[in-house]
Amino acid sequence: MKNVKLMQGNQACVEGALAAGCRFYAGYPITPSTEIAEGCAARLPQVGGRFIQMEDEIASCAAAIGASAAGVKAMTATSGPGFSLKQENLGYACLTEIPFVLVDVQRAGPSTGLPTSPSQGDVMQARWGTHGDHPVIALSPSTVEECYTLCVRAFNLSEKYRTPVIFLMDEIVGHLRESIQIPEEGSLEIVNRTMPKDLNAPAYECEPGSLIPSFAPFGHGQRYNVTGLIHAKDGFPTNSTEIAHNQVKRLMAKIDENLDDILSWEEKDTEDADVLLVCYGGTARSAYSAMEDLQKEGIKVGLFRPITIWPFPAKRLEELSRKVKKVVVAEHNNGQILLEVERVVKNNCKIDFIGKVNGTVITPDEIANVVKEG
Repeated sequence: MKNVKLMQGNQACVEGALAAGCRFYAGYPITPSTEIAEGCAARLPQVGGRFIQMEDEIASCAAAIGASAAGVKAMTATSGPGFSLKQENLGYACLTEIPFVLVDVQRAGPSTGLPTSPSQGDVMQARWGTHGDHPVIALSPSTVEECYTLCVRAFNLSEKYRTPVIFLMDEIVGHLRESIQIPEEGSLEIVNRTMPKDLNAPAYECEPGSLIPSFAPFGHGQRYNVTGLIHAKDGFPTNSTEIAHNQVKRLMAKIDENLDDILSWEEKDTEDADVLLVCYGGTARSAYSAMEDLQKEGIKVGLFRPITIWPFPAKRLEELSRKVKKVVVAEHNNGQILLEVERVVKNNCKIDFIGKVNGTVITPDEIANVVKEG
């Protein structure tokens, strides 16, 4: 096989970003995401890009937004406490519709918690961390290869829908090493932002039938204002309640009305399953093993893995929940996707849960024991 390499998840994230066209990284070292900053510092200059270490996580998020506004695909990476600090600027990018990728390699918390230990404690923060109603796309890789390919997809979705995208990794996958096949150059779709046809048109005016305005970088001839305030089509602030209503509704609709394009998930052995495992990220690796062991014992177990965490693939999970006797949710937190599963599944079947918040991994045997509890 050509171009097979042994890589760490964080390293694969860097290589995927470069393949997607990322040419700017601003960050601040924080375990367990530091290898992403180190990798970008080494690799970006080799492809004509720029790396900068900012004074803190707030500034690094702002720098990534600024670079993107200037026309460069940009990324920043962090972990739990830093993710909290980036939320204000994340909301700013949602309202100003400036695309960039924010990588969060989750670690155990709260506060500074257990810096080198696995966790999936930022799932709900990824959806609701910044204030107000705002669109969110968050992707969760389970393998090192997905750290590469899904990072490319994160940039594509960001550019296509003109929104920040959260690449929601976790310590298990970020520090995992396994062999991956690097896709051949040109084999992956690369999406670039759309320039406006008329540079004299208002910057936030959408083409007929579209919910997404085109995006001329600073210095390319279109004059406009960028503000975190509710703004009219020219980008300048307004107190109009009608504009506020229409703007926020459009921001939400550009995601909600394109779910068929955005949503992705993995299903395994769900056709005749009696029990459905629901998991994501690094936790799925234990779930795969548990499923194999249970199937050898004659227990019909299937797996549903959301790859797009937000928006959540609710419709498909609801359909599957009508066919099984029990859903078992496994995640490295105290029950965050569990809340979403309970909302979707409701009374269709029984729901059980296994979670950990002590910085250790959930083992296949622990998942299997919950399945067998009946």
